[in-house]
Amino acid sequence: MRNVHFLTSFFLGAMVFFSSCSSTKYVPKDQYLLKSVKVKSESNYHDINTLALRNYVRQMPNSRWFSLYKLPLAVYSLSGRDSTKWINRTLKSMGEAPVVFDSLSSVQTCADLAQQLKNEGFLDAQVRLQVSTKGRKAKVEYLLQPGEPYFVDSIGYAIQDTTIARILSRQGASASLLYKGMKFDVSKLDAERKRISTLLSDSGYYRFHKDYITYQADSISHSRLINLTLHLAPYQLPNEEYVPHTRYWMRHINYGSGSPGDNQIHLRQHVLQECTHLHSGSPYSASGLQNTYNHFGRLQAVKYTNITFKQVPDADSLDCQILLQNNKPSTLSFQPEGTNTAGDLGAAASLTYQNRNLFRGSEVLSVQLRGAYEAIRGLEGYSNQNFVEYSAEAKLQFPRFISPFVNRRIRRLVNATSEVSLLYDMQDRPEFHRRLLSAAWRYKWSFPHRKDKFQVDVLDLNYVFMPWISETFHNEYLRNDNNRNAILRYNYEDLFITKIGFGYSITKGNTAFKSNIETSGNLLSLASRMWNAKKDELGHYQVFNIAFAQYVKCDLDLSHVLMIDKNNQLVFHAGLGVAYPYGNSTVMPFEKRYFSGGANSVRGWTVRSLGPGQYKEQDGRINFINQTGDMKLDLNAEYRTYLFWKFNGALFVDAGNIWTIRQYDEQPGGQFSFKDFPRQLAVSYGLGLRLNFDYFILRFDLGMKAVNPAYEAEDDEHYPVLHPNFKRDYAFHFAVGLPF
Repeated sequence: MRNVHFLTSFFLGAMVFFSSCSSTKYVPKDQYLLKSVKVKSESNYHDINTLALRNYVRQMPNSRWFSLYKLPLAVYSLSGRDSTKWINRTLKSMGEAPVVFDSLSSVQTCADLAQQLKNEGFLDAQVRLQVSTKGRKAKVEYLLQPGEPYFVDSIGYAIQDTTIARILSRQGASASLLYKGMKFDVSKLDAERKRISTLLSDSGYYRFHKDYITYQADSISHSRLINLTLHLAPYQLPNEEYVPHTRYWMRHINYGSGSPGDNQIHLRQHVLQECTHLHSGSPYSASGLQNTYNHFGRLQAVKYTNITFKQVPDADSLDCQILLQNNKPSTLSFQPEGTNTAGDLGAAASLTYQNRNLFRGSEVLSVQLRGAYEAIRGLEGYSNQNFVEYSAEAKLQFPRFISPFVNRRIRRLVNATSEVSLLYDMQDRPEFHRRLLSAAWRYKWSFPHRKDKFQVDVLDLNYVFMPWISETFHNEYLRNDNNRNAILRYNYEDLFITKIGFGYSITKGNTAFKSNIETSGNLLSLASRMWNAKKDELGHYQVFNIAFAQYVKCDLDLSHVLMIDKNNQLVFHAGLGVAYPYGNSTVMPFEKRYFSGGANSVRGWTVRSLGPGQYKEQDGRINFINQTGDMKLDLNAEYRTYLFWKFNGALFVDAGNIWTIRQYDEQPGGQFSFKDFPRQLAVSYGLGLRLNFDYFILRFDLGMKAVNPAYEAEDDEHYPVLHPNFKRDYAFHFAVGLPF
């Protein structure tokens, strides 16, 4: 507890010290440090977003750590004026120069805010500037006076091109984004211009753009109503003569190599045509052009794509030239890595060969060889104290659907990947030797201009077998009926898993949702019952003398980002997983069970050290088996803020746990029940530091237990937030990437 008080006092003391530094040290005489900026409405208008209007403020004050302390400014103010000293240069580069109030920027901001309000339909809007000074600091307030909004009373069309008029009329009024009674919003008017331009560009109008569309707005006297007219101007020739817009048709589509010194296209003609969404004899389409770029861009055999058009003289036809620059056909990479599994240090290395164009259709073959070593501590009674792993994996990806049930039209509409993989993994631990043979076939696809993605695991076969188990492990854990018999025995027997699954994910704005459902063993179970297959001594059906797993598993994950401003955001996350063994299984396979704690879960606990439920491990020797479950819940809230340079900070609160669905004697207090569930939620809090290098993020999180369900409510250990012990209650995590 003394350690916690010391760290807290040190942290707060550092904040006070830096904040007390003279923030106006580098502010010129007779000028003011911009202390704060507010944008607020003088009237109560629910449809005015003052947070969004802050983006139009030209001058913002210095950034604050966690929205409280201007530490970057304080660091800058610590520097001396002698720029020849490295310490002064370093402090200035790490810190942030003071923002000096600029009256001209404020006047321009008033004009920008007023214009934006007019664009939103408040045509009489005004903005008043209010500046208050105290000492050498200035507070700025932009007071919005929007007035009443204007509405559209009628909509007319002035289109001189009769062909375009017919195209628009065929769509009907329901396709338009404009309607009578709508607020006079410039953004919606511009969206209608873009809609019409997209429609015409996809209908052959190669040279059309939205600048040909303008509006005429006439206000009705003594009212807040506007008569709106949309004008679509004809095409203007160089001699200033006006003619109807030309509708262009595709004539020839040619392919060529854009690679220096290589005139050959290393792709099959069928692949070229399938990726091309422009067709000879059809009108030009801007969406078809973009889809062509997208499909060629997905091919790893292609480095760059360049598409040009040439108008046929004295004709309404276009010739298309598609130039493809080839990528390197194959690569070889080596990647070393360090590992830390519950404090046991080790090293690993992988060698990966990749061929990006195996069958001249941009099929990607990758072969990876991996080896790992880890020194295990704390084991007694075993001759060997090391963990060794070797694996070989081959994966072949096709950038399209490979299936007889998918027609050519669907292949062209979606961005799809078909994947087949084969894996062999060999693990030698002091307690046992374990082998895994895996084969899978899956599809992944998405639709253009949509934010959702799909995945189907048609078949995922996993054969787990144990060629050797040490006599010590046998005697202590597998043959001892009083010690974890059911769970341990099941997880140290040969097992066959036949999985099929479906995954769906979508990202919309600041919200992301992921889901996955999988099941295993149903077809094998049905076949076993029909043909009266033999069973083992535990009553499990067998295939090739191996028991197979039967279960269903579902995972849901939801996250939402609430943007406070460009430097601060609040992120909420919820994750729920449920797995149920049935039929031929009474226990979920170990690889499919859930665990809690760690860098991406409840961060007050180390990985695999929380739960299930109120369960508490006694000896700690093999808790990676018993501290698993069939259900998992994660609830997280994280406040993220920009600090300085590449550094970001975070404050977080996590809650969650795992549970078993069935009652297992080996996991007392681990079964889920709605009555006990609320008091079995573990809670932790902490702070984090992130190094953002754009292409990857290094994350350091320090979590502290707040509520520990492993202890009864009467015990001090149940509420570590009230009775903290730093040595007992902290967990430090290092990870790459954000937790959610």
